[in-house]
Amino acid sequence: MDRRLLTVDDALADLDALPEPVRTADVDRLIRRYVREQRDLSCLREHVLAETRLHRVYFHGTLKQIPGARERLEWIDRNLLFSDWWHTDENIDFVKDADIGAALRYARRYVADGDPFIRRWGYVMFISKLCRNESALTDILALTHDDDHYYVQMAEAWLIAELAVFFPERVRAWLPRSGLKYGITGKAVRKICDSYRVAAADKARFKMLRPTLKQNR
Repeated sequence: MDRRLLTVDDALADLDALPEPVRTADVDRLIRRYVREQRDLSCLREHVLAETRLHRVYFHGTLKQIPGARERLEWIDRNLLFSDWWHTDENIDFVKDADIGAALRYARRYVADGDPFIRRWGYVMFISKLCRNESALTDILALTHDDDHYYVQMAEAWLIAELAVFFPERVRAWLPRSGLKYGITGKAVRKICDSYRVAAADKARFKMLRPTLKQNR
């Protein structure tokens, strides 16, 4: 089947035709139709920041048509058009099968970027089976930096808490020597303690770190 170019006007018309109130499930059905039809969504790229309804269509509709994890990483790298935390986090599932070394190479650049939502992506991209690779744990933790932006801090805390699910002892040993401000480590401990996947005994040990972590405010 030849790939047919989807125009911005056609995409907006399709979105306008969805029943009110528009639900994510309705948008996803539209995306699945575009994928079945192998529609070329490249015309949407220049409009996703101004017309946020197109963001999910452009990203999901394109990424679902890219079969390889390496190619999806590369495409996202060329399209770091993130305007909020939701549009950033939506893409996690598309990189879960990526090579950990390649993901780390991209992430090291992202976490130093001037855009807070690109920095957030440098952390949340690992919140999948990517972070279950114990041999990469040290490298993933080394990505963390003090950051003043709330949504970046929350991403770092979320990633630390996710790593604690699989490697609680190593993460607990690392936290006091991480050098991170309590604005990040405190949030991480709270997320760990809220997690149903962390054992109660481990939660208690993480809570005991709070007095030490609070010294680095």
